[in-house]
Amino acid sequence: MILIGQYDSPFVRRVAIALNLYGFEYEHRPWSTFGDADKIAEFNPLSRVPTLVLDSGEVLIESMTILDYLDEEAGDERAMIASSGAARRQALKVCALATGLADKAVALVYERVLHEQKSEMWIERCSKQVGRVLDVLEADRASRATPYWFGDAIGHADIAVTCALRFTREAHPAIFNAARWPTLAAHADRCEALLVFQKIVQPFIPPQ
Repeated sequence: MILIGQYDSPFVRRVAIALNLYGFEYEHRPWSTFGDADKIAEFNPLSRVPTLVLDSGEVLIESMTILDYLDEEAGDERAMIASSGAARRQALKVCALATGLADKAVALVYERVLHEQKSEMWIERCSKQVGRVLDVLEADRASRATPYWFGDAIGHADIAVTCALRFTREAHPAIFNAARWPTLAAHADRCEALLVFQKIVQPFIPPQ
């Protein structure tokens, strides 16, 4: 398999961490959506990452679709999410909130870096959305006494939240306040201390 995309993307990073935790071998092509857009377009017409090229030549796009495939390959007993029912829906909701948070954090980067005339209304809107999501995730995690979000073993929710938080903290240090969201900060720090998170990481560098 070939994973396309840089690890400073929270979406690419969560897929890479899952690949490693599942023990799948893959080639990593750290192509940038800016500098390497034409290369990515050969596999994904959207020139977006992550893009996963299977050994068969089939191409998967979007992190949720890729992770769904990896879960299927790993099997229900090893999958890092419940296979059905309320437990699955709850985990998917946390993942959706985390990826939505990452989307807004990326949008704020683009607004700050790529636009000469900044839209203060857009910045305020995205910042409020980020804050509301963090409030909900903080309350949800604080209500659970388990080592990881949904039990004793790490799951996709833990990975998605941790990757989204790292990106948000690095890209927007003025937005994330650990004193306001202490449970989330502690949870992310605990995950970041794991070897696989230390192995799959890349400092965020804003696009030029």
